[in-house]
Amino acid sequence: MTMHTRVLLLRGVNVGGKHRLPMHALIEIMQGLDLHDIHTVIQSGNAVFRSENARHSDNLADRIERAIDRVHGFRPRALILNAEPWKSAVRSNPFPQAESQPKSLHLSFLAEAPAQPDMRRIEHIRAPEERYVLSERVFYLYAPNGIGRSRLAASVEKLLGVPITARNWRTVKKIDAVLLAMDA
Repeated sequence: MTMHTRVLLLRGVNVGGKHRLPMHALIEIMQGLDLHDIHTVIQSGNAVFRSENARHSDNLADRIERAIDRVHGFRPRALILNAEPWKSAVRSNPFPQAESQPKSLHLSFLAEAPAQPDMRRIEHIRAPEERYVLSERVFYLYAPNGIGRSRLAASVEKLLGVPITARNWRTVKKIDAVLLAMDA
């Protein structure tokens, strides 16, 4: 039996308040779906795990979403990446200067490659100091004045036309460290 290491990113979960999902509850749900070696990262819906089947990540994401809904009464969006695309996204960071300011760099992971992203509008609403790069499945955004004030960050999902979930560089590196430790 070959095990495949994967990354789970949930969108729409909170530590407290509405859509609360404690990470121990996420682990229980994932174990119930026959997933293994589950490690959560931070308290906001990030996990690294192993599964037997390398394919069908959309099906697995749907199963995780449905299980959370069944147990907790809400359905967050789940995005699952195999280890290699994750590692590639980290290695391909086009903004190494932002690594010293990890909250200024966000990676938006795309559910699929955008068919017709509105690049003209993206360029139009981008603040002068912001920089971005769109790869096939990752939108890198460097916003040195903060992501909370960025019109681009607020609009990127609509302008790309595909579901996304974003993580700042600090979180990306924490997830990456768990992934690398599991693969060691």
